[in-house]
Amino acid sequence: MNSTTRILEGEALTDLILTMFRANNLTLTWGDRLVAPFGLTSARWQILGAIMLSERAQPVAWIARDLGANRQNVQRIVNDLHQDGMVVFEPNPHHKRAHLVVLTDKGRRVYEAAISAYNPRVDALAEGLSVEDIKTAHRVIAMLRNRLEGELDAEKQS
Repeated sequence: MNSTTRILEGEALTDLILTMFRANNLTLTWGDRLVAPFGLTSARWQILGAIMLSERAQPVAWIARDLGANRQNVQRIVNDLHQDGMVVFEPNPHHKRAHLVVLTDKGRRVYEAAISAYNPRVDALAEGLSVEDIKTAHRVIAMLRNRLEGELDAEKQS
């Protein structure tokens, strides 16, 4: 097989990846419009969610790792959230410079308002989709994510 041909699974996965790119862009646009009334973007909302749902306060680098995002981009967004009074920085007993990011009451209220707007909209999007199909799609995408993470980790180590 030469480099211009693919197996059937490779073709199908390419179609899935292209669809995921388009769905990701549409999801971000949809999310931006949904949370704009709360002074958020999809990126800010995602980071507020990561902070809200973590078991304990974390530094920016850990939040970025958990999201699979670039640390510098997360830092920029966290700084913006701090300027808007949605997060504060607290001393980290384990690291002098890597402060912990903590939601303020305002940040919690904004996040909860965004979730309240999201819930009926996501339920409407889910109409007509079976839980089984959603779980299958989730499994396939999670497996793809794991393989990509493994490949990228292997590249870092070589």
